[in-house]
Amino acid sequence: MRRWLVAWSIAAVLAAAPRAAYAAEDPLKICLDEDRPPLSVHQKGKPDAGFDVLLAQAVAERLRRPLTILWFESKLDEDASPQLEANALLSDGRCALLGGYALTTDSLVKPGMKTARLPGFAGATREDRRRRVELGVLAPSQPYVYSPMTVALGPKGKGRKIGDIGDLAGLRLAIESGSLGDAILMTFDKGRLIDSITHLVPGRDDLLGAVQRGDYDATLIDLARLDAHRAAHPDTSVTASGYYYPIGANRGYVGLASDPALIDAVNKALTELAAEGKIAEFGKQAGLTYLPPREPAILGDVWTKIIQR
Repeated sequence: MRRWLVAWSIAAVLAAAPRAAYAAEDPLKICLDEDRPPLSVHQKGKPDAGFDVLLAQAVAERLRRPLTILWFESKLDEDASPQLEANALLSDGRCALLGGYALTTDSLVKPGMKTARLPGFAGATREDRRRRVELGVLAPSQPYVYSPMTVALGPKGKGRKIGDIGDLAGLRLAIESGSLGDAILMTFDKGRLIDSITHLVPGRDDLLGAVQRGDYDATLIDLARLDAHRAAHPDTSVTASGYYYPIGANRGYVGLASDPALIDAVNKALTELAAEGKIAEFGKQAGLTYLPPREPAILGDVWTKIIQR
C-alpha cells in the first residue's frame, strides 16, 4: 500500500510539473490595434475579438505561455507612422511582438531617426505620452495572411465588372489622401483617372459611408476594411467587386532583432497552425476574407512597382 502511494505521489508530481512550469513562464506580450476590425477589436464592456486575437491565443498556447495583449491606438491620418509607433512599443518593452504588421521592405528598414513617441496605449500615463523612446531594429515573423487592396462599389457602380483599374473609368472615385490607394489611382496609366478622383481626409471623412450614400461610385480600399464595413452594416449598398489589386502585402508579427529565439519559436507555431488549417479557420470565425500569404513574403519597393504598372 505504501509503495503504491509513493508511486502515485511521484506520478502526481510529474503530471503537475508541466503545468507548474507553464505558470512560471513570463506572459507572451503582444501589441494589437484596438480598432482594426475584423483583425482586432477592443471595446469597453465587450470581449476582445478579431482574427489577430484568436491567432495570438493559439500562438501563446503553442509556446506554452500565458498571453497578455496590450491594446494601442493608431491614427488613420497622413502624419501617422505605423512603423515608428510599432518600433517604439517594442523598444520600450511594452510588448515582445506586434501583430497584423504589413511586411514590406520599407516598413522593416532601420529607422532614420533615433527616437520616436509612443502611440496611445492601455494604461499610458501623461509621462508616456510626452517622452520619446530610443528605437531598435525590427525583425519579422513569417507571414500569416495576405492583405490586398480591393475595389468596393457603390449603388451606381453595382454590377460593374472590374478586372483591372482601367475598368473604373467613367465612375466617380473617392480615395483617402496619402493612402496606398491614392498612389495607385492617381498614377494609373499616366494619370488617366485623375479627373474622376475626389480626395477625402483620413480619420475625418467616412470613405465607405460616402460610397454607401451614393456620393461616389467606387473606391480602392484594404480588403479587411471592407469586411469590417459589411459586418457593421449588413444592409449596406456597398458591394465587393471581387477584384484584388495585384500588388499586396502579407501581414505577420514583428519583434526586435535582438530576440531571434522568439521569432523562431513563433514561426514554428505559425507553420503548425497553418498546416492544421487553424489560421484559415480563425479568419472565418472573425468574418475576415482570409487569403493565405503569397510570395514574396516581404514586399519590395511598393511605390516603384505601382508607378511602373
